[in-house]
Amino acid sequence: MRVLITDLDLGTPEYEVDRLSREIGAEVKVANCQSEADVLEQVSSFGPHALLVQWAPITAAVLDAAPSCRLVSRVGIGIDMIDVGAAQVRNVVVRNVPDYCVEEVASHAVALGMALWRRIPQFDNAVRAGTWDAASAAPTVKRMSKSTIGLFGFGRIGERVGRMYAASGARVLVHDPYLQECEFELVDFERILAESDLISIHAPLTDETRHAIDADALAKTRRSPIIVNTSRGPIIDESALAAALRNGTVAGAGLDVFAEEPLGADSALRSTPNTVLTPHSSWCSIDAMPALRAGAVQNIVDAFATAGAS
Repeated sequence: MRVLITDLDLGTPEYEVDRLSREIGAEVKVANCQSEADVLEQVSSFGPHALLVQWAPITAAVLDAAPSCRLVSRVGIGIDMIDVGAAQVRNVVVRNVPDYCVEEVASHAVALGMALWRRIPQFDNAVRAGTWDAASAAPTVKRMSKSTIGLFGFGRIGERVGRMYAASGARVLVHDPYLQECEFELVDFERILAESDLISIHAPLTDETRHAIDADALAKTRRSPIIVNTSRGPIIDESALAAALRNGTVAGAGLDVFAEEPLGADSALRSTPNTVLTPHSSWCSIDAMPALRAGAVQNIVDAFATAGAS
């Protein structure tokens, strides 16, 4: 069988190649695809039975050009770079690694939120500039126990984030249309916008969530909230967020993900006030990296070892 690694920016692929060749006897080809055209060229010439993909787009056209492909394994949690509907129609299984970095992303999200909540970037800048004045900031900092945290999405990561904020005494609201019940109060999106002092995003990127946080949504906020996003950049309309940060509609933003990555040099977010930016790093830790790579390979091993046994 043949496995195409379309792209991988987590280090050299010796681990993946070794396991796939050793455990299921696969012929493995490593590519550096960035565009649909790149992937089309590779699948057309190689004829893979499985794809291991990190960021390369797996479209309907790609799947049509790879009629032998039975499995796409994503090196990550999100699968928005894969046309899942097209895969289902063609009986191609899509797998991800859903739990490799739950602790890391939750911790990162709360760290971004709390840093902005406690005005740590501003205090740091002030001290470096020679200013020593905490008292003037006191009227702008609320106790967490008197705050409301709104969670947009409530999967594994959102649940952990909610518990971390609740442990600090915060009231936690949740909006997730796929839930019937949870340990916190389930509300509609309008109440998240109107009642939250901090909104933390933990939803996948879908047609329904793309630009969910746009100018209209931000105009419905009432408490000048902090916005935190460790999920997918396009859930937020970045132009609208930049404007809201400048006019005070939003008090701050902690962003680990962006519409385009790396973040462009001309992005308005680079110069917005009260903004903390990190390079899609919420997942990373000494434990998460090997777990991610092992999980993505295991998806293929499990599928084709079973097929071989049958």
